[in-house]
Amino acid sequence: MTTTEAGRRIELAIGGMTCAACAGRVERKLNKLDGVTATVNFATERATVSYPDGLDVGTLVSTVETAGYTATPPQPAKPSTVDDEDTDERAEDLKARFVIAALLGLPVILLSMIPALQFPFWQWVALALTSPVVLVCGWPFHRTAAVNLRHGATTMDTLVSMGVAVAYLWSVYALIWGGAGMPGMVHEFSLLPRESSTADIYLEVAAGVTMFLLLGRWLEARSKRRSGAALRALLALGAKDVAVLADGRERRIPVDALTVGTLFVVRPGEKVATDGVVEEGTSALDRSMLTGESVPEEVGPGTAVAGGTVNAGGRLVVRASRVGADTQLAQMARLVEQAQAGKAQVQRLADRVSAVFVPVVLVIAAATLTFWLLWGAGASFALTAAVAVLVIACPCALGLATPTALLVGTGRGAQLGILVKGPEVLESTRRVDTIVLDKTGTVTTGVMTLAGVVPAGGVDRAELLRLAGAVEAASEHPIARAIADGAAKELGDLPAVAEFGNNEGLGVQGTVAGRAVLVGRPRLLAERGIELTAELAEAVRVAEASGRTVVAAAVDGVAAGLLTVSDTVKPTSAEAVRRLRQLGLRPVLLTGDNATVAATVAEEVGIPAADVIAEVMPADKVAAVRRLQGEGRVVAMVGDGVNDAPALAAADLGLSLGTGTDVAIEAGDLTLVRGDLRVAADAIRLSRRTLGTIKGNLFWAFAYNVAGLPLAAAGVLNPMLAGAAMAFSSVFVVTNSLRLRRFRGWAE
Repeated sequence: MTTTEAGRRIELAIGGMTCAACAGRVERKLNKLDGVTATVNFATERATVSYPDGLDVGTLVSTVETAGYTATPPQPAKPSTVDDEDTDERAEDLKARFVIAALLGLPVILLSMIPALQFPFWQWVALALTSPVVLVCGWPFHRTAAVNLRHGATTMDTLVSMGVAVAYLWSVYALIWGGAGMPGMVHEFSLLPRESSTADIYLEVAAGVTMFLLLGRWLEARSKRRSGAALRALLALGAKDVAVLADGRERRIPVDALTVGTLFVVRPGEKVATDGVVEEGTSALDRSMLTGESVPEEVGPGTAVAGGTVNAGGRLVVRASRVGADTQLAQMARLVEQAQAGKAQVQRLADRVSAVFVPVVLVIAAATLTFWLLWGAGASFALTAAVAVLVIACPCALGLATPTALLVGTGRGAQLGILVKGPEVLESTRRVDTIVLDKTGTVTTGVMTLAGVVPAGGVDRAELLRLAGAVEAASEHPIARAIADGAAKELGDLPAVAEFGNNEGLGVQGTVAGRAVLVGRPRLLAERGIELTAELAEAVRVAEASGRTVVAAAVDGVAAGLLTVSDTVKPTSAEAVRRLRQLGLRPVLLTGDNATVAATVAEEVGIPAADVIAEVMPADKVAAVRRLQGEGRVVAMVGDGVNDAPALAAADLGLSLGTGTDVAIEAGDLTLVRGDLRVAADAIRLSRRTLGTIKGNLFWAFAYNVAGLPLAAAGVLNPMLAGAAMAFSSVFVVTNSLRLRRFRGWAE
């Protein structure tokens, strides 16, 4: 349960749903409550509910129960395990029912189809075999239909139950009162409804439809479990216990008992128990389970590590920094679950159709029966056509089309280090035509290093570095850190700074040992009326031409020299830009660096000079995105820093690098756990592929119903074949979604 600005948010496990119409009914019931906004996912059997503070969870549960279903609040201990057990039990129950139905029903179908097998009184044997199939194996259909009718609702099970019951009861009537029970009765099988009298029986229809539907439900349950396998694997990554270090001694405790600040030991081959910072030891961590990155990461004292990664080398002592729901692993799982619980816009159309579909089908079935009776086709033919309408129209596939594709697509994304915030993001990826790439930390490594120190005439180099490094040490900017770290490495401890001030986007200032020091862009010095000497101006030109970033320093109002820093382009960035172009996107480089540095980086990765936006202040990044949108472009933005968060939010699609800050991750629509820019291309590809699968599923589900209903109403479809086709449509949709598990990323 979480708290939002509008109130509270909770996920309820919904039991008893058998189709999209059930999910729609629960959703409508919940949304009728004041202040409640609910989304019910048929595939995950979850209801995501936002509700006001004045409402209690019990009211939500009772509302669901009045609709004829069950609702269970989330359990504090490992809900995924409970869900798995429930899913297994349902699948096993359906399997058992199908096996019994097949053993009893297949002889009935063979007897009904092959006259040579029809011995005297075979029809009574068929009735004895069919009765347990319909009444025992098919009981879940009839029970659910009865429960929903008691609440004034109709669902897919209403259609199934009515179709099977009508075929079975007609057969019983024909056997007892209609002459079909006479010895020597011969039953000719036909793919079409038979035009005859009450001497006809339809036991093969009742048994066959029940058998095929149970097969479909069983395969569907198995497939839905496979659909969510990636998320379960993600949730299972975490360690179960941990060796904590206290007073130099180790003792193992459950990972749930770990607290922030605790020291714990990670031996070779063990999982890192939770997020933390390495205190002692060096090793390599296998992060592939979280990020899809196959190359282990070297770690040592001061390195941040994520829970769930595997220690591939030496012994590490780690201090816990985040535990429980705050860890990166937990956040990833939460994002995936939220994405799977949502609904894409295309699914809402299917939901609206499903909400009215069953009542409309009942009307069509009644109209079909009436038409053929008035036409004079006979009661048997009319009834069979009406049953075929009921069976063929079940909208199972409509309810599964979107959720199963989302389950598989988002789960596969999690395996590749791609986290999708919600289904609506998938639709955004289709429209994007321009992708803005923040330079530092996205296209480049973001690790700036001190490249050179150029003192002005008469200024001591070490003194210049000492004063500039002291002021920059008080700043968190990557360039400032590079200068401070370079100065500390060369000179040792740096003096303290007083009266520190930050000039956003331009530089910093402060007092060091009584001397006023100003460090920043050459433009900052110019604005303060401090001119660079001719030698320093030439050094600026040479450094910028080579792609380095220049920082000027002034001491006591006089230019004292220059410091140059450099950043390196990530080895995969050029390939990433090429891949983005293959997807029909126009890459644009956005940076606060000067035009020369930006042009050098752009040339290295293959972005033309016309698509470079340089010297952009942090506050102006949003304006740059808005300007592109004003040109009619649909803009995606990739970034990793706090400064990028507003631009990520302003873009039509925000892709945040998980190696960046929590603020950037929160602002993005897609989170890329790895810092590899190629994953951005993979994210867009996977999102588009998932959306394409959803649309394909919906097309075939709609096409199946649109094509099947007229055939059934026209009397050219045997109900048993209609049952087989209906079961196949659900299995087809789920199987089509499972193809997303084979998606291969360019960054793999």
